[in-house]
Amino acid sequence: MRLESLQQNLSSPTMFLLLGFSSDYRARMSLCLCLSLVYLTTILGNLLIITLVWLDAHLHSPMYFFLGHLSFLDICYSSVTVPKILADSFVPQKTISFVGCITQIYFFLCFGGSECILLAAMAYDRYLAICHPLHYQALMTKKMCHCLVAVSWLTGSSSSLIQTILTAHLPFCGSNAIDHSFCEMPFLLKASCSPNAPLNRAILYAFGGTIAMGSFLLTLVSYVHIIRAVLQKGAGTQRAFATCTSHLTVVSLFFGAGAVVYLVPHSSSSKGMDEVLALLYAVVTPMLNPLIYSLRNGEVRGAIRKALTRGVLQVATKGAGIAAE
Repeated sequence: MRLESLQQNLSSPTMFLLLGFSSDYRARMSLCLCLSLVYLTTILGNLLIITLVWLDAHLHSPMYFFLGHLSFLDICYSSVTVPKILADSFVPQKTISFVGCITQIYFFLCFGGSECILLAAMAYDRYLAICHPLHYQALMTKKMCHCLVAVSWLTGSSSSLIQTILTAHLPFCGSNAIDHSFCEMPFLLKASCSPNAPLNRAILYAFGGTIAMGSFLLTLVSYVHIIRAVLQKGAGTQRAFATCTSHLTVVSLFFGAGAVVYLVPHSSSSKGMDEVLALLYAVVTPMLNPLIYSLRNGEVRGAIRKALTRGVLQVATKGAGIAAE
């Protein structure tokens, strides 16, 4: 009985030790400052996009409906990891409970998978708008938009649940060190001592890879048709294609960095690069999305100018009323 109990305790640690990034105090404080600024920009920028899409009637279209949901996903996605990393910056030994680690993996995969599907839905929306403009209103209805968003959330949550359950049942044999700054599936698999580790890794990657690669291929096919239509129809579609460049930039950043971390084999010498790339798609990309869409999109810039002008006028009106009293 004692031996079985010991084996059970070893295979299911109650706490994980996070070894990511430097243990130097100044380096931790610098990281904390940078991540705080990035996280604040992420929250404020994405909240601005959500507010503009909700309040401005000119942005009540399918493209901006998806953009509002993308901004909400980005807030959730970055909030899974950044607050924990910031809290760990103030302690010399960074730990996370087993339940907390599994929970972090679930929500990280859930929001990440949902974003993959949503980016594909946004590419499909641009495909219909450019390649089938006469049928766009009939095809991309409000019901279709809600269905695509629901599919993205359901697919992300169900796939993440399966992957998390499989990961939670892996044995760890007393090895509770994770060579990363937060709990992420590839790094947790490295800590497992399961004799079937390659098979488990293949099964887990099959679920995530199906969503990620499927979404990427759908996005790629959509843009192949879009580029072909732009080349054939000429100037009439170039302005419409300009709205796609922001989406292409976001897709390249998100899928590119994620593919390197999840698909490319790494050695111990590439540890620092793995962590930088992980922060790129987990922390930096959610911050860049609202900046990319607002800076490269005339309608969003116009909505921001109108909101600022409206705010200034309201403040001036209130100030004049107070002065008159």
